[in-house]
Amino acid sequence: MPGHRSIAEAEKLAAAKLGGIPLRSEQMALVSNIYRAASAVRQHLENSVLRGADLTWTAFVVLWVVWVWGESETRHVAEEAGISKGTLTGVSRTLEGRGLLRRTGHPADGRLVLLSLTEEGEALMRRLFPAFNQEEAFVSTRLSDAECASVAEGLRQVVLQVEENGQERRLALLDGAEPAPRRSGRRPKA
Repeated sequence: MPGHRSIAEAEKLAAAKLGGIPLRSEQMALVSNIYRAASAVRQHLENSVLRGADLTWTAFVVLWVVWVWGESETRHVAEEAGISKGTLTGVSRTLEGRGLLRRTGHPADGRLVLLSLTEEGEALMRRLFPAFNQEEAFVSTRLSDAECASVAEGLRQVVLQVEENGQERRLALLDGAEPAPRRSGRRPKA
């Protein structure tokens, strides 16, 4: 079963499959392991500390963004959380229904919606985040503090590269055309 292979085994299989193709294998391993690590950490946190609070990863990230930044426009929350505005609408309505998040109209522009935590949402984050951070420490136990700082800085550089140069690179790869709109994965109706 593919999900149960070790990282070393997966890397060995990929090398065998791609043997004759000229690749930058260190960079491939980096990006592959960013994804694998993110998936493993997300699954661990959802199945441990977040499950007890009946939160998904996405719901927690939305709460975290609003907790840290304070009252914010939905477009900024979606951007910071790395989700679409449509996904945020569903998540924020669920969190509002649970009494954790408040949705209000923007005082100067009725088209905009502001999100803020309720007192219950604030209390949940104050209770939950220390346990969440304990699991962050657990998943990084094999690294020293210095290694954690080094990996974190390296990942910041990956993010900065994409933020600062990604648009230009995408335009070059697409011969100046804008990327096609995102699709949900559903096939268009005939």
